Amino acid sequence: MKYLHTMVRISNIDASLNFYCKLLGLKEIQRYDNEQGRYTLIFLAAGDDLSTANPPAVELTYNWDPENYGEGRNFGHLAYAVDNIYERCQILLDGGITINRPPRDGRMAFIRSPDNISIELLQAGNALPPAEPWASMPNEGHW
Repeated sequence: MKYLHTMVRISNIDASLNFYCKLLGLKEIQRYDNEQGRYTLIFLAAGDDLSTANPPAVELTYNWDPENYGEGRNFGHLAYAVDNIYERCQILLDGGITINRPPRDGRMAFIRSPDNISIELLQAGNALPPAEPWASMPNEGHW
């Protein structure tokens, strides 16, 4: 058995690609437009996974006819290991993304995508030493 991908529905391609690619650091690896089904599939992978054949991916599904998806908290969350959690959180914060659960412990943070998908960021390897402004930053919202 091999893990393939996780699918999340999105409501805006540009906002989602800005979030997942520019701010979070994923790379687009494939895109498929289905005119008959009126949807677009965009597959994204983490940079470290790109060296493998058929890397595990996030499948962004954009339905051309507008729908309201709600939050779907029963989905859970996506999780990514990052090289430096403080640097990644700063990039996200500078990009206008709320850090819902800051990496106070140097190990874990939670954010949300433009479509309210909860995303966990975990420091690769050992936790970084606690540092400001993260160590004293309160939680904001829910994740």
